[in-house]
Amino acid sequence: MATISRHRGVRILTLAAGDDLAALCAPGDIVLEKDGAGWWTRFVDEEGKVESYDAAFESYNKALWTAKAAAEFQAE
Repeated sequence: MATISRHRGVRILTLAAGDDLAALCAPGDIVLEKDGAGWWTRFVDEEGKVESYDAAFESYNKALWTAKAAAEFQAE
């Protein structure tokens, strides 16, 4: 089950194994998702398209702080 938090009014979802990103996320959401490469920070745009950085972060905390920084920018 995904964990949902908010930073500056922006939803940040941390997906659990097996969670469906498309089913849980809405435009404007930031998503943290783990796979074999590490923790991905993904962004859902206004049309529902998902983009992410070129590489995963090695830790959850680095991905989370990146998501919070992006939320600061997005909230302006």
